[in-house]
Amino acid sequence: MRLILLILVALFSGCGDDVRQPLGKTKEFVVLTRGSSTVSPGNEKKGLSGFDEELTHRLADELGLKHRVVVANSDDDILSRLRKGEAHIAAAWQTPSDDPDIRSSVPYFYSHDILVTNGTGQNPGKHSAAPRTAKAIAKTSSIAPRRGAQGTPYREPFLGLSVPRGNQHNDLDLMHGVATMDHDAVLVNDTAFGLGSYLYPELQGVPTEGPPRPIVWLFAPGVDPELIHRANAFLERIERSGELDRLKDRYFGHIDRLAQAETLRFLERMRTILPRYRPLFQAAEASTGIDWRILAALAYQESQWNPLATSPTGVRGMMMLTDETADRLGVRNRLDPEQSIRAGAEYLSDLRDALPRSVSEPDRLWLALAAYNLGMGHLNAGRYIATTLQADPDSWYEMKKVLPLLAQPRYYSRLKSGKGRGGEAVIMVENIRVYTDILYRYEKPYRPFDGFAAPEAKPAQRLEAGEG
Repeated sequence: MRLILLILVALFSGCGDDVRQPLGKTKEFVVLTRGSSTVSPGNEKKGLSGFDEELTHRLADELGLKHRVVVANSDDDILSRLRKGEAHIAAAWQTPSDDPDIRSSVPYFYSHDILVTNGTGQNPGKHSAAPRTAKAIAKTSSIAPRRGAQGTPYREPFLGLSVPRGNQHNDLDLMHGVATMDHDAVLVNDTAFGLGSYLYPELQGVPTEGPPRPIVWLFAPGVDPELIHRANAFLERIERSGELDRLKDRYFGHIDRLAQAETLRFLERMRTILPRYRPLFQAAEASTGIDWRILAALAYQESQWNPLATSPTGVRGMMMLTDETADRLGVRNRLDPEQSIRAGAEYLSDLRDALPRSVSEPDRLWLALAAYNLGMGHLNAGRYIATTLQADPDSWYEMKKVLPLLAQPRYYSRLKSGKGRGGEAVIMVENIRVYTDILYRYEKPYRPFDGFAAPEAKPAQRLEAGEG
């Protein structure tokens, strides 16, 4: 009996680090998160928030610990798991908890609630004019309940209504429900609305009254105070250095770039024109490794997916190639979409490879896209200007402030490359970021081997695999 107890103790003690042990003895930094509005493109199914995941990963690196993310179902699930000691911190766009045992970090973001409704006025029996205030919406709307993970309605009391709140569910899914009129209204944070408004341009958002809510990390009860101290020091340091602003720009800097009419036009052409050229973009991905949706976004920015497009400067075709670039890449007919897409993808790949090794992704891609518009000579001129201004030439966040200077005589007069349309390149890249996010939401990644079944294992192979 004693031997059995010893075995059980050994098994349970080996299940992982206790989050309450001293930081110096911790080997793994465990983070709780959930599906949220800040999901990286393509990561929606994983429930990982790109911004929060990268932020906590950087903290783990600074602590010298292995980083592991645990995905919870909701805020309630996060708090329950945190109280059980299943993770060190929760990082999922959280506000400070009312539980005195769950401590908060210093804020790293501030967020307003947005009451989101459908602005098309097509909902039978509802008003056609868009209310201008949240109180006006409250007087004219009946809010449909949202069913939680356990089948019970979750509603947020708001101005006398029961409104589904994004903190309990994936914000984009909730806004999809408003777009399809499954809900009259939902509450989400302003960052979520910024991301969702170009996925669902029929939505309208009205800020709620009151001060912005602080966004913080939550710590499990009993964690080493040294961890809280180190986490707060980390957040304060990257805020002072500007690193936090650069990270925010990486994930949210392109929000609100497009007008509603532009977004609607893109969505319509995505449904009607893109399917015709999807195989060509996917073939270009196969040869260059660049996601076909990025290439499609670039092509839309260049030509609106018009293979016969021509500009006054002489660039032509789906990818708007110059004569020189087309000749170098073996294009016989720039108006042939297959040749144009292949060459445009190869050209973008060449530009990306030409950047110094010090430039990391995704800045590497964004700078290459700017060079696609400007030319590498002008981009390098902009990078030189950045060094004279003590700006980081490897950072898109810095370079998108510097590139417009290429149009100012006091800068371009000293450059061999001459005057450049740097502001135009910045607008192009930021638009492509929006188009790419939309395509990541609606279009599947290219999986060339999907649908091919693996060959059936021989009897001996099945036995080796443990199949009886």
